[in-house]
Amino acid sequence: MAKLYFNYSTMNAGKSTVLLQASHNYRENNMDTYLLTARVDDRAGAGRIASRIGIGAEADVFVPSDDLFTMVSDRISQGEIACVFVDEAQFLSSDQVWQLARVVDDLNLPVLCYGLRVDFQGQLFPGSATLLALADEMREVRTICRCGRKATMVIRQDENGNAITEGAQVQIGGNETYVSLCRRHWRESVGDLTAG
Repeated sequence: MAKLYFNYSTMNAGKSTVLLQASHNYRENNMDTYLLTARVDDRAGAGRIASRIGIGAEADVFVPSDDLFTMVSDRISQGEIACVFVDEAQFLSSDQVWQLARVVDDLNLPVLCYGLRVDFQGQLFPGSATLLALADEMREVRTICRCGRKATMVIRQDENGNAITEGAQVQIGGNETYVSLCRRHWRESVGDLTAG
């Protein structure tokens, strides 16, 4: 039975690497996959999913107004696919997550979404919030904080290494300005560590 999966983590945890490896595994077994990524994230080039370790693949892009159920249906009309992979899933709209749920339920295709859970202010992205509500299975792609604990949060830094606490939720590029931290060190960085 097909399922909707949400694979989430902080920045620089290897989500795209895991996605590309999973797609490769399908293709190695002669099962085609359909890859999607957000148009807003063009760091690797428009329509390309790439990992920091140097692997990549071409993908169709989506914007918030796209109907992903229709896009998947159109792709199926060109040839059978075994699975749908979505990178940068935090940029999905709530409606698009529901459309992907329809792909699972009505087309019986597994959909694996990979993305950030929270932004640098500790707030859920809209796509991530709906995925947390609708996903049949959730998996954390783990990375570590500088202290060795599991990182669950991310800060955005200025050029002097100070945590930025205000600004637009989305900033494409500038991976060097993001640092993944455990909750305690995130709170410490943003000035929210109360005396114990």
